[in-house]
Parts: sequence; C-alpha cells; structure tokens
Amino acid sequence: MTVNALGIYEKALPQDLSWKDKFELVHELGFNFLEFSIDESDKRLARLDWTEEQRADFRKAMWETNSRINTLMLSGHRRFPLGSKDPEVRQKSLEMMQKAIDLAVDLGIHNIQMAGYDVFYEDKTMNSRELYVENLAKCVHMAAKKMVMLSIETMDDPFINSITNIAHYKTQVHSPWLQAYPDLGNLSAWPENDVPAQLEKYVDDIAAVHLKDTEAVTPTFKGKFKNVPFGSGCVDFEGLLRTLVRLNYNGSYTIEMWTGDNQDSDPVAEVKAAKQYFDDLFAKVGIQQEKIQ
Repeated sequence: MTVNALGIYEKALPQDLSWKDKFELVHELGFNFLEFSIDESDKRLARLDWTEEQRADFRKAMWETNSRINTLMLSGHRRFPLGSKDPEVRQKSLEMMQKAIDLAVDLGIHNIQMAGYDVFYEDKTMNSRELYVENLAKCVHMAAKKMVMLSIETMDDPFINSITNIAHYKTQVHSPWLQAYPDLGNLSAWPENDVPAQLEKYVDDIAAVHLKDTEAVTPTFKGKFKNVPFGSGCVDFEGLLRTLVRLNYNGSYTIEMWTGDNQDSDPVAEVKAAKQYFDDLFAKVGIQQEKIQ
C-alpha cells in the first residue's frame, strides 16, 4: 500500500470558472491538487507576466479554498523551443523559463514540468539537439537558484519518448533539480519501450506521473496521444500501477484530460468518470489516495 496525491489537469475543467470556483470544484471532484498550465497560447503565456496583484489574488483563492498546485506544466516551449535555430526564439525560451520559475516561487509551486522537445515545429538536427542540451543546463541552473524542480515529460515525440532518454540527459546536466515526469500513456505508445523495466530502473528519478491513455505507434500509424478514453487505449494501467506500488513510489499522479479545453458538453461528468476509473484501479492495486484537505 502506498499513499499518493491525485491531481487533475486544469484543461479538464470548465474554462469559464473563477480560480476560486475551480479550486472548489477540484475538491468537490475528490482531487488533492490542480495542475496549472502555461501552454503556447497567448492567453496562457500571459500568465508569465502576471502582476503582483494578480499573483496575490491567485494565492488568496488558493488559500481560501485550502488548495495547492503541485506542478506547473510549461508546454509553451513547443512554440519557443530551447533548441531552435533562431537565436531570438532561444532567448525567448530562456526568458520564459526564468519567468516560470519566478511565478512558481510566488504561487508556491515546487515542480515545473518541461516538454521534452528539442524543437517541435522546426526540423530536428544534431544542432537542435546540442542547443537543447546547452539551454537545458541554463534552465536547470536558474531553477536550482530558486530551489524549484524541473521535470522532463516523456513525450509524443521520438526526441524524448522514454525515461531512458531523460536519464541520458541527466548525465549531461548534473543536478538534483532535474528529474523525470513520465506519462504512462506516452511511454506505452512507443513499441520500443519496456515500460515496467524503465520504471524499475529509474524510479529514483521520477518526480511525478501523468495518467493518460494512448493508441500505440505502429509502422503505419503515428499513434494517438490525446483524447483517448481511459481503458480503450494501449496502456496497461493496472500492471504499471502495481509496479509503482511495489517500487514504493509515493509521488503524485495527475489525470491528464482536455475535456474543458475541448469545450465538451459536460466536462465535469467526464472527469467524474475518469476519477471513478482510477479510484477502482487504485483500490485494486493498493494505492490509497491522500486525504482531501
């Protein structure tokens, strides 16, 4: 038996709620925390430049509802990647990271999830890889100064699609402030991954885990990495969660869904169904969810 916190991704919830109402809904739905998003949209990137008053209002909403945010998901680097051939884009990516770290400190967030892309919209080259590593080191040094964890997510992209890949880059950037954020869906979709063996070998590097289903990559299919209903894809959740329990993994889990951001007709109902799906699995494999405060 392990005790783990369970969170829900911000984009799963209705998007027209105030922060206070969102936090209250997180509690009502039975989650321990919300995962905060700064993606590549102008609207969410603008959060990096929140004023002191906006940050204070956000903290007040958290404190009044006895809420917390475990992770800031910084997927905005898709648009402004660390490995871009354009020096202005690379500079922007580093500025984004510094702002994200400062925002995390102000909001009491301890972990920033980084998307594991050297580049996303550009062609991948040996140079994009090298630039990524050089700038990853700069990001980690920024984070270490503020004692904020950076954790690289395993991706829907071959550049970093395994914990093995993350472990390699940890040999290039030595720091306790750089860890892994495996996505069980993304890991399972790549046929070359022996997912249980990776969890066993690198459990000491895992800061948090995403719960998401996917459809596997094949020679004739590029895989499906979003909006796959839980239980209909390729992820053996029961087997992988049993492995994590045996390894005594006590970090957090986050259910990753986009039902609110997709403007589904009833995102709350879909989140409730996903929560029940994992409640049943947790009971089956021996995970006790952290008590809701």
